[in-house]
Amino acid sequence: MSAGKRPTGAGSQFVEAAGLRVYFFLMTQANDGGAQCPFEGLRVLDLSSEIAGPYATKLLVDVGADVIKIESPAGDPLRRWTASHQELPAGQDGPLFDFLNASKRSVVLDLETETGRKDFLALARTADIVIESFAPGAMDRLGLSHATLQAENPGLSLVSITPFGQEGPWRDRPSTEFTLQAAVGSIDYRGLPGRKPVATGGRLGEWTVGAFAAVGGLCAWLSSRKTGVGQVVDISSFEALILCMTVYHDLNGQWNEGDLPRGIELPSIEPAKDGWVGFCTITGQQWVDFCAMIGQQEVGEDQRYLDGKQRMEHIDFIQKIVHDWTKERTIEEIVELALLLRIPVAPIGDGRTVPEIDHFVAREIYRANEKGVLHPRPFFRLGEGAFRPPGPAPRLGEHTQAVLAEADERELDFDEESGGTPLPLDGLRVLDLTAFWAGPVATAFLSDMGADVLKVESIHRPDGMRFAGARPGADLWEWSPVFHGANTGKRDVTLQLDHPEGLALVKELIAKADVVVENFSARVLENFGLGWDAVKALNPRAIFVRMPAFGLDGPWRDRAGFAMTIEQVSGLAWMTGYHDLPLVVRGVCDPVGGMHAVFALLAALEVRRRTGRGQLLEVPLVEVALNLAAEQVIEYSAFGALLARDENRSPAAAPQGVYSCREGRNVAISVANDEQWRALCSVMGTPEMADDFELANVAGRREHHDRLDDLIEAWTARASCDDVVERLLEAGVPASSVINAHRLHPNTQLEARQFFQTMQHAFTGETRYPGFPMSWSIFGKRLHRAPAPTLGQDNEAVLREELGLGDEEIEALREKKVVGNRPSFM
Repeated sequence: MSAGKRPTGAGSQFVEAAGLRVYFFLMTQANDGGAQCPFEGLRVLDLSSEIAGPYATKLLVDVGADVIKIESPAGDPLRRWTASHQELPAGQDGPLFDFLNASKRSVVLDLETETGRKDFLALARTADIVIESFAPGAMDRLGLSHATLQAENPGLSLVSITPFGQEGPWRDRPSTEFTLQAAVGSIDYRGLPGRKPVATGGRLGEWTVGAFAAVGGLCAWLSSRKTGVGQVVDISSFEALILCMTVYHDLNGQWNEGDLPRGIELPSIEPAKDGWVGFCTITGQQWVDFCAMIGQQEVGEDQRYLDGKQRMEHIDFIQKIVHDWTKERTIEEIVELALLLRIPVAPIGDGRTVPEIDHFVAREIYRANEKGVLHPRPFFRLGEGAFRPPGPAPRLGEHTQAVLAEADERELDFDEESGGTPLPLDGLRVLDLTAFWAGPVATAFLSDMGADVLKVESIHRPDGMRFAGARPGADLWEWSPVFHGANTGKRDVTLQLDHPEGLALVKELIAKADVVVENFSARVLENFGLGWDAVKALNPRAIFVRMPAFGLDGPWRDRAGFAMTIEQVSGLAWMTGYHDLPLVVRGVCDPVGGMHAVFALLAALEVRRRTGRGQLLEVPLVEVALNLAAEQVIEYSAFGALLARDENRSPAAAPQGVYSCREGRNVAISVANDEQWRALCSVMGTPEMADDFELANVAGRREHHDRLDDLIEAWTARASCDDVVERLLEAGVPASSVINAHRLHPNTQLEARQFFQTMQHAFTGETRYPGFPMSWSIFGKRLHRAPAPTLGQDNEAVLREELGLGDEEIEALREKKVVGNRPSFM
């Protein structure tokens, strides 16, 4: 991994310290000619703490929103947090707090007092969005319900972040992210035979929830700007993790009998002579090419090993032939060979190495704050519009007097510009050229918000996700769980891009679109003559969203990259797995990357609203992941502390783990505070442990974790899993059975929240589709307008009604296989 070239030009300073080259970027993007931030004028009151809510408001503040962080007199607990357990001097905030709260203003209000509530209501009169992460019902208890807030400000929207949502039988269930992962089925299917399954590390779920909260808040605000009426956006972390930490397993379970088998990807993260290297063989061709690379052509041709699940049945054999080859070569040698064959490959990044990777240096990803700590810059690039220059995080209550003094100075603007339905994107025309997962899930959400999304495939190259995990059969391309889950509400047309007539028709569709979205590697559409200059010439108002894995420039520009590749290089995989083997998270980068792309698009649409002009919008998937993995780089930069995976243990909770029960099932238990520890001791019948001075706090319990694990498992082994979970939940201890993801449904909480939506599909019949993790007080919950489209289902309507073709022209296109309804190779 080379350090790459030093950046030059205005706005950067170069420093070398402790052997690490650091760039101080004064601004994330040039603000030539006084360019305006997209959400300048948007005001957000941030009542949240920890990671999810502050990450949502960090995204907003970076693009110009005025975020007022409202804290209790004790302050956000994240101010005292470090993942490596550093002792912070009095008055010094933790570096993760600094990252998540940079450029915000801090106001101290005690909402338990009449004065505090009165001051908050005064601020609410001037705000557009409130984001809170209190316990369910807390805002009502404080006398600050949405109805109360709307009485002061009818256009105000309230975004609520809770573990299970504000309604349903699980609303008040004690939980941590770890037990939520167990409850959605994420933990159970990740792991090696004969060893405990492992959770995703790094508090990743909290970051994913933040992305949904940011997008939900913006959509509510855009709706209220049309109607003058705000709404409640009720975010469920449980539902967010279903979408981001499983791979549409409930859909898969509807079509395939039995439990989802536990396993790992083969190949994935493998030992090299000098460290770890990561591969991704999603397609059959990638697997065949990988086998050829390691000199095992006959294995690549053997049908027994073509499917990843089948390879797990032969794990010892597969690992032996892979390790015999990788252990004899350096990471650099392996990467070079794999790239020649276009096999997705990457070194395994961590908090120390990631900022030194040549591609990230060339793209100027990292900048140092005023304390010299490295932060990733915002995850996307605007062609027009500016980012807020990064400022320091506020001291507790630093802006209280100034903010309260200006409370009556701001007037809200409701222009009711577009009419129609309350859905914020009603009437928006989206041409969807995306494939696989990240791009499709983004455009599926746009459809839920009212956009007309037209998906373009071809019969020669359908969306590759149609075949991934598809149920075998005559029409297998219509039976992929991920394709179904990520493509609801769309129309579908097939047009062959590498045929002159097909390309001409795609260009006509571009000319009619408001938004064009694609997520191929950077060279693909450019090879068809559909780069930004061409799109702009066809349609100057179009926003062209490009989502290549590694961006549009830099040394890795043309590399292929899937979600697993992104997890491997960004550091996300470094935090997940066993002590002796990092594991990929499996898919989280795709749905979370898709929601980040939606956020960036909403910013670009706001710029177009002001200027009337379209623009190129670049959203590299890896830069989303680098923001999600920011804490690793922050901790190493601030303290020289290299964070690493610790299997099922956590720096925030102890004890925490997966424990076997009497019938062989597993239970996840997570003790997040001292009160829960005392409750656990009581339930286990060991009250003397609660009085043990060495176990009185999280640090002490972490030090004695091995002993505690043995004691807990000795207790769980004598009881049924359901009994353990019931008794712990009654005592207020976070716990969950470690479910198999095929057993997610039925679930009373999800049914109460109307998370699933049953629709009739032409091939799969009655099918249960997951929604997004928001419940909207105005939009409702079940917002999918249609199931996933069949291949080319809307060819006739699009060719006739939108492109003006007649019967003979359409039949000629069919004969030339420019259009069709069945893959040409099937």
